[in-house]
Amino acid sequence: MTVPDSETAERSLRATLTAIAPLDAVVVAEARDRQDRLTKPRGSLGALEDVSVRLAGLAGQCPPPLPEPAAVAVFAADHGVHAQGVSPWPQEVTGQMVANFAAGGAAVNAFARQVGARVVVVDVGVAHPLVVADPAEAPGGVPGLIERRVRPGTGDLSVEPAMSRDDAVRAIAVGIEVARDLVAAGHRCLLTGDMGIANTTASAALVAAFTGSDPADVTGSGTGVDPVTRAHKIEVVRRALDLHRPDPADPIGVLAAVGGLEHAAIAGLVLGAAAHRVPVVLDGVIAGAAALVARALAPACVDACVAGHRSVEPGHTVALAHLGLRPLVDLELRLGEGTGAVLALPLVQAAVRALREMATFDSAGVAEKDAASGTIQG
Repeated sequence: MTVPDSETAERSLRATLTAIAPLDAVVVAEARDRQDRLTKPRGSLGALEDVSVRLAGLAGQCPPPLPEPAAVAVFAADHGVHAQGVSPWPQEVTGQMVANFAAGGAAVNAFARQVGARVVVVDVGVAHPLVVADPAEAPGGVPGLIERRVRPGTGDLSVEPAMSRDDAVRAIAVGIEVARDLVAAGHRCLLTGDMGIANTTASAALVAAFTGSDPADVTGSGTGVDPVTRAHKIEVVRRALDLHRPDPADPIGVLAAVGGLEHAAIAGLVLGAAAHRVPVVLDGVIAGAAALVARALAPACVDACVAGHRSVEPGHTVALAHLGLRPLVDLELRLGEGTGAVLALPLVQAAVRALREMATFDSAGVAEKDAASGTIQG
C-alpha cells in the first residue's frame, strides 16, 4: 500500500471523523453499577475502575472485551527544526533507530515481548530512508518496516511551515489506515510509539498552541540537553509560534505549521482507533501533543484514549490536563518509542479482567455493607 493521495486522504479523514461517537451512556452506567457490586469496597481499585467503565462504554457492552492482542505502532519521521541545534543527536539517528526497531533491538521491542504486544514500525517521514525488504528478501532491506513516507522530514518550523496542509492530512490518513489494518488483523488494543530526533521541540510547539501555555512551561530537555540548550529550544518554540500564530480552532493548520509527520500519523491512529471503538494507550509527550490534534478534530476520540504514563517532559503534564486524562504510571520516563504505553498495557488489561472476572457480592455469597444503614447485608 502506498501513501494515500490527497483526495483519498481527505475522504478517509472525513469518514473517520463521522464514525467517532461518544461512549454509550447506558453501558457506562451498567459498568459502573457492576463495579460497585464486585467483591471489594466501592472505588477500591481506583483509576482502574474508571478505565474499565470507559472501555465498556467504548465497546458498547459490559463487561468489555479484553484489550488483547495489542499492537504498538511506532511512527518515525524527521524534523527540519533540528537545524536550529535543539538536539545533541545527529538526525541520522532517526533512521538508524528505525532499523533497530525493525530488528527488535530497542527498549520498546524488549518491553513488548514482555507483555506479548506486536510492534509495527512505520516510516512516515524519515529524512534518510532505509530500504524496505521485499517478499524476496532483497539484500540490504529492512524486514518489518512499513514504508509510508509522506515527505522526507518536515521543514524548519522556526522559519517556515513544517509541512503543507495536504502533507498533514495525508500523514493523518496514514495513521488512520494503520489503525484500520491492525484492527482488521484482530488487534483489540492499539498503543502509540514514535521516533524522530528533535520531535520534542515540535511537541512543545503543538502543546503551547493548543493549550495557550507559555513555551517555557511546556518545553523540556528532550534527549537530555543542558540548560543553555533548553533555553535556546524555548526561544525556538517561541519564535515559531510568533511566526505562524497558529489558531487552535484550525487543528490541521496548527499541525501543518509546527507539528511533525509522526504527530499527524499518531493523531490518525487515535482517530482510527476511536472510529473502530478500540482503546488506544498513549505514550509520552509526542503522543500527548498528537492527541491534542485529534481531540481538536473530534472531541469524542479522547474517550478511546488511556494515558499510559506521565513523562518528565513538562509539556506532557499540560497536555494530559487539557485532555482530561489521568496517567496510569509515573516512572520518570522520557525515552519515547512507546515504552510507557507498553509498560501500562497490563494495567489496562487488568482493569478489564477485574470487571469481567471478579464475582459480585450476590454471586459469591459475600456479605455487603449497606451504605445507608452501616449494617452488613448478606
